[in-house]
Amino acid sequence: MQSPINLMNVFEDTGEAFMLYDHTQSAPLYLLLLMIGVGTLAGAAFTNVNVAQVAMYWSGALMLLLAFCFRDLTVCDEGNDLLIAFGPLSLFKRRLQYSELEKVEQARSTLMDGWGIHMSPSGGWVWNLWGYDCVDVWYRQGRKLRIGTDDAVALAAFLETKIIPADDECQDSN
Repeated sequence: MQSPINLMNVFEDTGEAFMLYDHTQSAPLYLLLLMIGVGTLAGAAFTNVNVAQVAMYWSGALMLLLAFCFRDLTVCDEGNDLLIAFGPLSLFKRRLQYSELEKVEQARSTLMDGWGIHMSPSGGWVWNLWGYDCVDVWYRQGRKLRIGTDDAVALAAFLETKIIPADDECQDSN
């Protein structure tokens, strides 16, 4: 397990503190996808039926692609938003704008919430690689996003610093 990088920095000219967040969680689930992909491709080489062989090649290739898409989950601060990306092949990623945050809460997911990217039975989207620790993020529009992480305490604390209270937001627009 890779340790998180949570940095507190200070602007030299103003002395104002700011916090950066960058954490990557890895999980062994990709090894299962990798083995299935390699096994399917190897099995296709020994199949004499063309239709089955083509289907096995495509299935094996898809499993290998998914293995490299879901090996790890990176959550990092990018200034005005939070990047959430599965990788190392980052086909699945999303950005969460801090200005849309209403509430953040450290939580635990259930077996029903599962892993991967999907709608949760309890409502909202789930982005989870491995494990049950997570951070629930509520948008101002009432939607919920559940981010799975093995660094829930630090992620929740970081996101709390990014929430702009609704009354402050109204004052900024005047």
